[in-house]
Amino acid sequence: MSQSRIIRVYADTSVYGGVFDEEFRDSSSRFFEQAEQGRFEICVSPLLEQEIASAPDGVRRLYLKTAARAADAQGAAEAVILQDAYLKAGIVGVRSADDALHVAFATVMRCSLLVSWNFKHIVHFDKIALYNAINIVQGYGEIGIHTPDEVIEYEENERF
Repeated sequence: MSQSRIIRVYADTSVYGGVFDEEFRDSSSRFFEQAEQGRFEICVSPLLEQEIASAPDGVRRLYLKTAARAADAQGAAEAVILQDAYLKAGIVGVRSADDALHVAFATVMRCSLLVSWNFKHIVHFDKIALYNAINIVQGYGEIGIHTPDEVIEYEENERF
């Protein structure tokens, strides 16, 4: 693994659950392994904690293991204001407000990346552009929104 700077990342609930899903297991597991090795600094939010609380036991145990090294959310009120701007812009509807709040927490916590397996409301090229447009209008920088597949490091001889 390269010796680059630590990347501040917000992983939403789908990445934790992905460790226990056959389709997403390899990339999600590798993401958390690389976080443990120091490639990523994982950030958490009250929303993430709330969603994890009702998740299956394995997901909760994984969260507790990673949360011990995680950066806690800052600016919850600020995140709600940004979430409201996303909703007013029509990026997602009220029924998907929690998805917008994940993006807002990642943004106000100054994460470089948000990783997710939510292709409908978060990791979608139309939505990413809109989230970042609102971030700029609101005085924040852009945030990279990707799947774990796109951010993990691979061995040199390993094919994607």
